[in-house]
Amino acid sequence: MALVVFACALAGFGFFVGVGWMALVLVLGWMAHEAWFSDHLFYRPDADYAYRFDEQLEALSVDFSDARLRLAPGAMPNADDTFILAITIRSTWAGRLFDPAVMIEAENEASDCQTFERGAKGVRYLNLTGFAVALRGEGVRLRGRHCCLQDTPRLWRAAHSDYRQKRLLVVAPHADDAELAAFGLYSQARESWIVTLTAGEIETKHYRRMGLDNIEAARIKGRLRSWDGMAVPLWAGVPIERTVQLGYFCMQLPAMRQSPAEAVASREAALADTRFFRAFNRIKLESDRDGVPSWHNLVTDLREIILLAKPELIVLPHPVFDPHPDHVAATEAVQESLVGLAWQPEAFLHYANHLHDNDRWPMGEAHEGVALPPLFEYMSNAISGRETELARYIDSPYALSLDRQLQIDKAMALGMMHDLSVPLPFKKRLRRLLERYLAGRRYPAFGGDEYFRKAVRRHELFWVNTMGKNDDENSLACP
Repeated sequence: MALVVFACALAGFGFFVGVGWMALVLVLGWMAHEAWFSDHLFYRPDADYAYRFDEQLEALSVDFSDARLRLAPGAMPNADDTFILAITIRSTWAGRLFDPAVMIEAENEASDCQTFERGAKGVRYLNLTGFAVALRGEGVRLRGRHCCLQDTPRLWRAAHSDYRQKRLLVVAPHADDAELAAFGLYSQARESWIVTLTAGEIETKHYRRMGLDNIEAARIKGRLRSWDGMAVPLWAGVPIERTVQLGYFCMQLPAMRQSPAEAVASREAALADTRFFRAFNRIKLESDRDGVPSWHNLVTDLREIILLAKPELIVLPHPVFDPHPDHVAATEAVQESLVGLAWQPEAFLHYANHLHDNDRWPMGEAHEGVALPPLFEYMSNAISGRETELARYIDSPYALSLDRQLQIDKAMALGMMHDLSVPLPFKKRLRRLLERYLAGRRYPAFGGDEYFRKAVRRHELFWVNTMGKNDDENSLACP
């Protein structure tokens, strides 16, 4: 009998030990996934980026020896020029677990670090804007972290006028898009106008936790974001008389475009009148008479604002790099509004706040430089639903350098945005702890939202389009 009891006890112990080990393996596997394999990367990181700058930008002769990059004698670029360096990198074994990066160091200048995908292998494009003095003098030292630098790099220069001396209009599909993309630019511009197209009233889980029903939550969120779009630019010195909230409804711009004359109501706020979210406007528009949320009214609103502001530059989403449906529609609405209009801008500066193939770009940490985003020979085009040769739509890059104080001011502006101050869910906070202690990733103390890491950077990156003044050959939108 004792032997039977002992055998049963031993079997039970073995069972629980086995279950315990299985549970431990599952927990460790989940931790590894969260720390190392949870990035949303929809391409192979061992492929070359496929930019083609030879016909667009000025190629500069460089000397690259002893890991130091110098301009050839006689080259005298301006300090504010945009410099793009193509270099081949290859991740080490550690670069598959930790983020590979290129360290950029220069005497008497702040060093930089630009980060790429884990396992990156191939041609990547560094942003050396701000290092003109060092490139002309002692040179810039390049050092790989968790990666090796291979082959001879190539350097291009993009020379632009000082866009901070221009009068500009920033087109923001949602409140915070202007700040994410262009706070540094519009806070320094000679004159800035900001127009926000939608109230951003959907996705209200945070407000429903306060005891509000779906409609109440959508309306209060839309009102708060409408206020944000008007009030936060004051932090940068933009008066409320030069900010406008158009009050159309979030994620409904594509539906408006498909049926231009029809009213398209809010998905969640039980509203079909744009005037509800225009309460803070100081500017009166023709569509205030009826408040119909239609594409025709949106285009008319933009025409009125452009004629009023007379912008020399229009800052708006990139039609390829930023595939968010509202962002694509916003760019198309601007394009349509300019057809036959008496006032035409000198240029368009395109920005990308969303990438469909890499949701961590810009990769790396806050205050780092912004390397160029992924671009391959052919990529899925979320606008047209078919593959398009993206290189046809990539114009001259323009990188604006932001000093430390301006980066902090930008972080504070983002912190004033209600949508970026919602507490992180427990799972995301736990993932960040695992990333910090296992994968060496750090997030800024400014706020929990991912955009505090992605947008508070050494550079703001735009793509300049000086073509496309509404002729058939030079359109802003993709086919």
